[in-house]
Amino acid sequence: MPLVNIDVIKDVFTPAQKREMIERVTDAMLAVEGEAMRQVTWVRIQEIQQGDWGIGGKTLTAADVHALAAAGAEKEHA
Repeated sequence: MPLVNIDVIKDVFTPAQKREMIERVTDAMLAVEGEAMRQVTWVRIQEIQQGDWGIGGKTLTAADVHALAAAGAEKEHA
């Protein structure tokens, strides 16, 4: 039985977004392993406290992630 762990920074994703992640990741796994495995495919989202996650030597907060997402969206529309 597959178990997929997704680590995210707390307060970045809404409950609806987390539900969508679980659904889509499950569907991706089933595309590989087959529909018969749906009932035993686990997806777990673990939220890491803001400031307990870092990249490039800098800690990240939810606000940092939201700013990165907004900047990416601006580039897509430019």
